[in-house]
Amino acid sequence: MKGKIHSIESFSKVDGPGIRFVVFMQGCNLRCAFCHNPDTWNVASGEEIEADELVERILKAKPYMKKSGGGVTFSGGEPLLQAEFLVEVCKKLKRHKIHIAIDTAGNFDVEDKNINELFNYVDLFLYDIKHIDTKEHKLLVGVQNENILKMATYISNVWKIPMWIRIVYLPGITDKNNALYRLRKFIKTLKSVEKIDVLPYHELGIYKWEKLGIEYRLKEQKVPTQEECDKVEEFLLQDN
Repeated sequence: MKGKIHSIESFSKVDGPGIRFVVFMQGCNLRCAFCHNPDTWNVASGEEIEADELVERILKAKPYMKKSGGGVTFSGGEPLLQAEFLVEVCKKLKRHKIHIAIDTAGNFDVEDKNINELFNYVDLFLYDIKHIDTKEHKLLVGVQNENILKMATYISNVWKIPMWIRIVYLPGITDKNNALYRLRKFIKTLKSVEKIDVLPYHELGIYKWEKLGIEYRLKEQKVPTQEECDKVEEFLLQDN
């Protein structure tokens, strides 16, 4: 079986526990206005690779992954678009006891057969929630968020797979309409959340939009400080 990958990062410390081998999968079903990798959107682009070849590349990093308590993270783009391919890859990785993380926005049907098969091999989800308000979510990424919130609940409360929630903080957007309070309330309904990461919006990917000839809508967007992101994270972690 063959899949499409955009790129590989063989040494990451920010995509899960320990040192991670990160595979950026090609293709995405969202169009986030703040995306820093719009070149991953088109599923027809990227490098075609066989499952066995990808497994072989990943296993070369096994010594330092194991020593650091790390593993492999499938990111994107949107890795769950290629769930059938990832099932084949992850089956083989599990024979070598590799820790597997998936970074996803979860915009899929919870009854998808291939995705449910993949859940058997995933140790951790890095789950991206773009906006808790469905109308604001559509303005920001092109689709409403019902499937995303439903999938988060399904992964966490039915499959009980450990989950790290990831939020990109855009001042004036992701905190609009009492959104942070509503987001905190939603996260409290999830049973397997181990961590919340609030990431600052940044402008590092704007040049890619320009190169691809796509209009960038957030040119006037404020870039938050790390201190502001830390305060949002503290708020989301509060119990009340």
